[in-house]
Amino acid sequence: VNKHKPWIETSYHGIITENNNTVILDPPLVALDKDAPVPFAGEICAFKIHGQEMPFEAVVLNKTSGEGRLRAKSPIDCELQKEYTFIIQAYDCGSGPGGTNWKKSHKAVVHIQVKDVNEFSPAFKESMYKASVTEGKIYDSILQVEATDEDCSPQYSQICNYEIVTTDVPFAIDRNGNIRNTEKLSYDKQHQYEIMVTAFDCGQKRATEDVLVQVNVKPVCKPGWQDWNKRIEYRPGSGSMPLFPSIHLETCDGPVSSIHTTTELQTNYIGKGCDRETYSEKSLQKLCGASSGAIDLLPSPSTTTNWTAGLLMDSNDIIFKFDGKQGAKIPDGIVPKNLTDQFTIALWMKHGPSPGLRAEKETILCNSDKTEMNRHHYALYVHNCRLVFLLRKDFDRADTFRPAEFHWKLDQICDKEWHYYVVNVEFPVVTLYMDGATYEPYLVTNDWPIHPSHIAMQLTVGACWQGGEVTKPRFAQYFHGSLASLTIRPGKIESQKVISCLQACKEGLDINSLESLGQGIKYHFNPSQSVLVMEGDDIENINQALQKVSYINSRQFPTAGIRRLKVSSKVQCFGEDVCISIPDIDAYVMVFQANEPKITITGMDHFARPAAQFESERGVILLPDIRIVSTVTKMEHPVDLKEHNRANKQVVVEEMLHNLDFCDVLVIGAELDPAQECLELDHGELQGKHLDATNSTAGYSVYGVDSMFSYEQVLRQLRYRNWGTSATSDRKFRVKCSELNGRYTSNEFNLEVNILHSSNSNFMEHVNHMIVQPQFLQSVQHPEGSVSAVNSSVVPSVATIVIIICVSVLVLVITLGVFRLRTARQHGSMGHEGAKENEMDWDDSALTITINPMEKYEKPHQTEEESEEEDIDDEEEDTTSAESDDSEEEEEEEEEVIVQKGDKQNATRQEQLEWD
Repeated sequence: VNKHKPWIETSYHGIITENNNTVILDPPLVALDKDAPVPFAGEICAFKIHGQEMPFEAVVLNKTSGEGRLRAKSPIDCELQKEYTFIIQAYDCGSGPGGTNWKKSHKAVVHIQVKDVNEFSPAFKESMYKASVTEGKIYDSILQVEATDEDCSPQYSQICNYEIVTTDVPFAIDRNGNIRNTEKLSYDKQHQYEIMVTAFDCGQKRATEDVLVQVNVKPVCKPGWQDWNKRIEYRPGSGSMPLFPSIHLETCDGPVSSIHTTTELQTNYIGKGCDRETYSEKSLQKLCGASSGAIDLLPSPSTTTNWTAGLLMDSNDIIFKFDGKQGAKIPDGIVPKNLTDQFTIALWMKHGPSPGLRAEKETILCNSDKTEMNRHHYALYVHNCRLVFLLRKDFDRADTFRPAEFHWKLDQICDKEWHYYVVNVEFPVVTLYMDGATYEPYLVTNDWPIHPSHIAMQLTVGACWQGGEVTKPRFAQYFHGSLASLTIRPGKIESQKVISCLQACKEGLDINSLESLGQGIKYHFNPSQSVLVMEGDDIENINQALQKVSYINSRQFPTAGIRRLKVSSKVQCFGEDVCISIPDIDAYVMVFQANEPKITITGMDHFARPAAQFESERGVILLPDIRIVSTVTKMEHPVDLKEHNRANKQVVVEEMLHNLDFCDVLVIGAELDPAQECLELDHGELQGKHLDATNSTAGYSVYGVDSMFSYEQVLRQLRYRNWGTSATSDRKFRVKCSELNGRYTSNEFNLEVNILHSSNSNFMEHVNHMIVQPQFLQSVQHPEGSVSAVNSSVVPSVATIVIIICVSVLVLVITLGVFRLRTARQHGSMGHEGAKENEMDWDDSALTITINPMEKYEKPHQTEEESEEEDIDDEEEDTTSAESDDSEEEEEEEEEVIVQKGDKQNATRQEQLEWD
């Protein structure tokens, strides 16, 4: 009979090592039953655990002794749960084999702790640490690194030590991960340090990955602009380019209330004060819409404008330098004697303080008596840094005092910088414009008018002509400085708009997206946009505003070189007597050279026409197919950056569009005789274009800033007339074009024109139809430019001899071949056509002089004489007489002479040219 319950301890404490299944209990698990040794009733059959899903089970090792064991059903993870508590009871085997009437013990509490294994390594919380320090300081702690360990026990989960792995660095680290510097750091010595740090847990397990710590060394805080480049590169065509895209102001935590910045682009050493268009003064006036009639008193020296030939000159910008020893006489007839009550004087001037204590007058422009007397009729001069304009009116009925001298006192007159001056005269009112701004005279003095006389007047530049009161007339009152674009326009005054256009800079400062400037920013440009002033209260707004300041150069071919930049700043602080000082920025813009264009003129370079066409009212068009093309050569770099070989760079030639400013059609040889020949152009062709033209016996000049297409249109309408052709057999012309007043010039395109007189015109017309120009040679370009053009002009020198010989031979052939001619007419047309086709291959090397490559542009001139000559050629083909043989020998001799002189040129000409 099962009388007693089993007995066990009331509580147990156990330990299990993670990843193991055996639990060590204290005390051991043993159950006793007082019914022992009675079978079944005194034996222990089971231990049962009460608790929700406990990962443990209890097994009976010995029923009789009651020993049991507690074990884990699956591996235990300390990181998931460190300890477990549950209830356990022991059960006996009951009263028989069936286990009936079993009894259970009281409930005992079991508490189990999981023992940790050091399975995890320390890991840092951040992938990288950054810190900044100021040079010259010792820090207790620059920054703290921190690592963690996922083990569950304090022994293995705590970080006991940190260590710097990188050697030879001036840093140390403590057990808490605080990094400090062991010596004072220097920004000049090293801007940044990179050190590797590792960690150990208390089980001495090392971190699997070390961590990077970056320590940036900042210089001792100095107020100023940060993150800007001293050199800014600008390539032509870049438009508006930001100068300081990342700039910002470092105030070192100073109490700033407002900032005032001035950005200055210094271009006074580029051209005339800045990068302006370098076209001639005439072309610029036309481009700006100025009224016509301006007379250039300082033009580039040439055969027609030779009075500037002896002056010191900078040819690139047509700047004349006067050293106090030079003057130029303007020839009579250039400027009318009567300027009327309205006229304009305009000039560029760079002038410094006058040397010596008592400054002399320095004459810019002077109109004085040529001999006998020393009266100044009108003059513009500088005296003691004052600009003075003198105008003495001629005596008339009203013999009264009149305004005669107008004085302006301006600092710019002696600042050694370029300025643009315009004197507008509307007598008695005289107004000065300087750099587009208006200035009234501060002093006007009156004088008597000049009494009339028959003494001639002399107009001079750079000095005044002293014709009287001296033993020998000479120059006096010399100018010291530089002048350019000195013009006088009689009868008209210039408008403010035109004056602004003429002195406008093509480069300057700009602001990208004005609308994005902060509302608190005030800004102001000077007229030439070389100075920009900005003011604001907020530092961040000023930073953004300065980041938008740009440089712009609108010229297609800007002047290469350096433009200096200066940014000065003033800071106001909140009620502070001492405020921070911001150093100036000194930088420069490097403007690169534009790719140089190659201007090429092509077209028909030789033709012949009957004299009647030259004598007609319209004459002959000289350049019906002229073509002006500009190309630029660029280097294409290979895509693969590893290839540094220059041979891999491809040269690419691209066609580009730009303006021209003049094209000259010059006569080669003797000048045109106005009594019998001229060049003509309908001036209606110039309407709607920025072009003008001048005509002389030396040639025809078209000038003005306009497109190459416009120049082509005008030149294609230029005509040559000759109503005295009997004295002329040929004419040679040369065409040359320019951009930027000769900075870029084209090849010299040579054209020869032959005038066919009645004696040989019939023969020429016949031969013109015998030689057919191949279609693929109708448009041939000469990359050699002027070389081929010069060569082509060599051959016509033999033309007259060859023509005379050929005509003589043919006259002989005609007299002997009349009978053959009549016989040939009786043959069928098919045979004659075949013969003519063979005739296309005849040897024409000695007759290339009169070939006309413009055959396709003209209607053939069919005459009765031509049809007769065709029949003669039919007869000539079948001739076997000695005379025919002699003529062939003569032609071969002439052919040898020409080939020796230039067989290459002749071969090219034979393919290119056709008879007319």
